[in-house]
Amino acid sequence: MLTLQNFITPEREICTEHMLYYHADGAVGYSQSTESYLLPRGSRICFGTYFNLFNLGKWNASCDLNSLFAELSGSGKAEIKIIQAHPNRSWDVVYSEIAELQDGTPFRIDLSEFSGKGNDGLLYLEVIALGDEVTLTGGRFATADQPAAWPRLAVSITTFKREDDVRRTVARLEDFLKAFEHGDQLHVQVVDNGKSAKIPASDKVSPYPNSNLGGAGGFARGLLEAEKGGFTHCLFMDDDASFHMENLARTYIFLALAKDPNTAVSGAMINNTHKWAMWENGAYFDGSCHPLQNGTDLRELKQVAKMEYETTRPQSKTLYGGWWFFAFPIKSVSHHPFPFFVRGDDISFSLANDFKIVTISGVVSFQDDFTEKESAQTLYLDLRNHLIHHLVFERLERSAIGTAKIAIRFMMRSMLRFKYESAEAQLLAWHDVMKGPEFFDENIDMSERRARIKSLVKDEAWRDIDVLDARERRRFSKMPRRLRHYFGLFTLNGHLIPFWNRIGDRKVLNIGDRGVVFPAFGGARLTYINTQRDKGYVVTQSKVRFFSLAWRMFTTLLAFRRSYNALQAAYRKGYDEMTTQSYWQQTLAEDMAAADVGQENTALTA
Repeated sequence: MLTLQNFITPEREICTEHMLYYHADGAVGYSQSTESYLLPRGSRICFGTYFNLFNLGKWNASCDLNSLFAELSGSGKAEIKIIQAHPNRSWDVVYSEIAELQDGTPFRIDLSEFSGKGNDGLLYLEVIALGDEVTLTGGRFATADQPAAWPRLAVSITTFKREDDVRRTVARLEDFLKAFEHGDQLHVQVVDNGKSAKIPASDKVSPYPNSNLGGAGGFARGLLEAEKGGFTHCLFMDDDASFHMENLARTYIFLALAKDPNTAVSGAMINNTHKWAMWENGAYFDGSCHPLQNGTDLRELKQVAKMEYETTRPQSKTLYGGWWFFAFPIKSVSHHPFPFFVRGDDISFSLANDFKIVTISGVVSFQDDFTEKESAQTLYLDLRNHLIHHLVFERLERSAIGTAKIAIRFMMRSMLRFKYESAEAQLLAWHDVMKGPEFFDENIDMSERRARIKSLVKDEAWRDIDVLDARERRRFSKMPRRLRHYFGLFTLNGHLIPFWNRIGDRKVLNIGDRGVVFPAFGGARLTYINTQRDKGYVVTQSKVRFFSLAWRMFTTLLAFRRSYNALQAAYRKGYDEMTTQSYWQQTLAEDMAAADVGQENTALTA
């Protein structure tokens, strides 16, 4: 019997939002040490949750399933139900029986009538304790089917100076692969851009010291090594790997059973600040990044079901998968990563290659809040890739003015929040894009640009909260929301009002307000505080800086418009040349040669 999905339980190191794993009525107890549930008589547990429901429609549409079973392990007398949740109509109880669960003998339910094309909706289990005590120790959805061939999956991690994180991740992966039934088909690659992690080689792990060419260079190296190793699939993932290891099991089996050879699996992302809310369940790109199902409350079954229905339907042609967890077939790769260094390389990779991207319920990575990571440097990097996507890909093609609006919008968002240093970095990004694709080859390690942007940042650098003047003065911020919105737009947040620094508000804003313009409206001085509320920084309105930037933005727009057609042609040609296997083999030749020598020496020593 082939496991499709194991039931997942809360893990202290990953997520302890219990309602993402089960819903309970009555005095249901969960043991963290044994990963088991105790149900006294009359209590009920429901596994209709983000981590444990089974998306029948998605598995049937994407995979060859001729049989389907549910299994439950435990002991005690219970009523076992299986509910099929349908979109836009009543849900059905498709199985309801009284059973005496026995330790060591999983209770199996044949659901094969629901396998195959045309069967949609979601399946989940409910258990009601009828005996004095029911213990549940596990569950799964499984099939008697077998794939035509087993994929060989390279799990490629790129890391830079995060030695402890990557060592923990590798240790977790090695432990998982030893126990995983198909662990012999998976291998871990650690591309070490800092050359400092000192990961020992083993039969499950291959370390690759690499020059620091950012995430793009690291993942390009990982893909080259996967191709060289004869793997059929590759999985790009972050070095901190904050996810349940079941991610790998579900992804591997889904890829093994997939009908379309172009099938790729994109892991969702949840913000560590609020682990009950979806941040991005896949995303599409058009002018900007549009995360799907952002804000879905994963504690609520109806919201989770709605999200799963939506992800089963046809998706946008510009859907992309983040490289915190992205598994894809190597044969479908026609373009290797573009040397963006970081930011946008994952978007570009999905757009350039013919992947059929799928998300799977429960396959998710927990990440730090992207808002906290925002800086002048990340905004520089974001604007570069946004412009280049529109220059390269025909499906995103816009006029010169239409493309320039992206840069103008980026800069105005910064300037209206008095983040003039960020706007300077964004203007630099626009100028760098206008230098053509050769700029990216010549600055592939980004060392000069990183240093230059760092030198720009003075006001927007985080400082201890004790040294900041966090006094508030709120007058204009008390306006009704709609009035304040229009006031902010038509006055350019006070930049058109004389003496605004004297009369505008002094506001203290939380990290959640940092990436949004509206909370800044009405302010003349803004203090931003981080999540821990131990650091912050202060920015103040400056008409001189605002109008200086606005003038340079205008002159850049004129130059961009004049050169647009030539620039577009150059990027389309350059993109094709700089995303080839041979480009990266040449770029990383010294690193790869050194790795080959190291492996030969290791073999001789052995």
